[in-house]
Amino acid sequence: MGILDGKQQEEPFHSGEVFHLWSYLYSVKATLVTLQVLTNHTGDHDLKAFLEDLLENTFTQEEQQVETILKETGIRLPPAPPDRPNVELQDIPAGARFNDPEIAGLVQKELMTGRILCSYIMGISIRKDIGTLFGEFHIQKAEYEAKLLTITKDKGWIVSPPINIK
Repeated sequence: MGILDGKQQEEPFHSGEVFHLWSYLYSVKATLVTLQVLTNHTGDHDLKAFLEDLLENTFTQEEQQVETILKETGIRLPPAPPDRPNVELQDIPAGARFNDPEIAGLVQKELMTGRILCSYIMGISIRKDIGTLFGEFHIQKAEYEAKLLTITKDKGWIVSPPINIK
């Protein structure tokens, strides 16, 4: 019986899995803080509710799940930036404030790049549980991307490329 024939949780990680789990967690911790900042800058109720839901039900859960895996295997956790305080939108100077369409674009970009990274980690993983976990992250990000697309269309924030009618 080979080293990779036992229970998935007892199989060792290869160096790529360790690196990408650690890097992914580091990125998620930074994204959590970024979402806190963007939530403070949001004036639109629907976008604010979306960001709070995304923060709580996607990135916070991903952080907890990946952190648990790293702790269980004895891998040192990456540092986390400090949480940002909640502030009122009117307390942020107009010239320093992100606009709601800009926030939607930044979050859409974060979700898209996150899906790409999840796909890559799924592809390099030997352990099925890690591949499955990142498959779930991928699906969840795609669902939130669809919700955000609906918001941006409803609000008139979407910028589409020119249509070719020839």
